[in-house]
Amino acid sequence: MKKNESNSNKSSAYREKTASIVTWLHEKKAVDMVALDVSQMNAVAESIIVVSATNVPHAQTLADWTTEKLAEQKWEFLGMEGYNYGNWILLDCNEVLIHIFQQDYRDFYNLEGLWKEAPSMLDY
Repeated sequence: MKKNESNSNKSSAYREKTASIVTWLHEKKAVDMVALDVSQMNAVAESIIVVSATNVPHAQTLADWTTEKLAEQKWEFLGMEGYNYGNWILLDCNEVLIHIFQQDYRDFYNLEGLWKEAPSMLDY
């Protein structure tokens, strides 16, 4: 495989994974969803998804549903932080990072502001 083909496959893989995760979070009523392509700005992840939950059980449900769907797809899932408190849950899916916030925590940390120059990956 040529280097360009490898880069193209990597690019389409994280885009496909991001699109699928956005769909799964939408199915479970995630609020105010943002998906950003940080591939040119960050060495840790290719994309970042930020959503709000309506309460702690909703945040935990979003995290549970996403990890179940990742397992069904046999996609890499490296870990989760913040699940027990549910104010800010971080899911590390290797090239995709997912942040599930309670709104007041999201407002305080303003991750979208950190990545404001990253292009959106949302189609809707």
